[in-house]
Amino acid sequence: MFPPFIKFLLFANAGIFLATGLLGLRFGDTSLMAVVEQNLALWPWDYGFQPWQLISYQYLHGGFSHILFNMIALWMFGMELENIWGTRRFATYYTLAGVTAGITHLLVTALTGSAPVPTIGASGSIMGVLLAFGLMFPDRPVMMFPIFFPIPARIFVLGYAAIDLILGVSNAQDGVAHFAHLGGALGGFLLIKFGEPLFRWIDRLGSSTSGPRIRQDVRDVEFRDVWTSTSTAQNARVERLHPIESEQPTIVTPPVTATPTRFVVNGEPITQEQIDAILDKISHGGYHNLSDREKNILFEVSRQL
Repeated sequence: MFPPFIKFLLFANAGIFLATGLLGLRFGDTSLMAVVEQNLALWPWDYGFQPWQLISYQYLHGGFSHILFNMIALWMFGMELENIWGTRRFATYYTLAGVTAGITHLLVTALTGSAPVPTIGASGSIMGVLLAFGLMFPDRPVMMFPIFFPIPARIFVLGYAAIDLILGVSNAQDGVAHFAHLGGALGGFLLIKFGEPLFRWIDRLGSSTSGPRIRQDVRDVEFRDVWTSTSTAQNARVERLHPIESEQPTIVTPPVTATPTRFVVNGEPITQEQIDAILDKISHGGYHNLSDREKNILFEVSRQL
């Protein structure tokens, strides 16, 4: 499934890049890029900073290679996360990782007395996406320029972060906001570790107020499951589905009957057990191991919530 927020990001970033850069649109004697940069790029505290810039700067790019590699990384690593977490959670995570990246960059530049230049690009947000992917799928082989052989995702993310740290500390004059990248990773880490209440609130804002409710992780794999093994995550979800008094022994009995739900996909009623089986398959092997039919069921059920 091509998830909606990834699709929006690709079109929005490409459209803004074309309008401000390649097409060279102008307002009188001033180029559109100059107007956009003045108002929507992320400026230092005392040089034109506005709160909305913490979001708007994420949609601006300074060159073709800049936007190309960012969008490739977003497509490679973000699609699976959005399909698993759901659009609301992924969109919130992506945006807040970018905000954290921007704040980190502003703090570092203020402390180091760096030149007051604007910052643009989605790299901080995407670094947060890379971190989440590496935590959820640590052993997934990754091959991306300039690495031309597969390495585990966790090694790829750690290596990328280490390079940013080294270049940032050494004050490399390469025009790259390395501490913004690290700030995006930090924001992603904090959201995954402590952000569950926020994301449950986001879910409630967009949830239907009528009809039966099913397991929370139909729409997404809970962030805290990232920090547990497959078996631990599986047990945690079963216990939440079947709460047991603390003084009683924990005995989980698998369901033996089909539990109807209000969900229908292509005319077929989807039972609770079918949904659970798909989620368990994700837990064991990842979203990519689902069949097209299972992906479609998960996608349509999330839309009907």
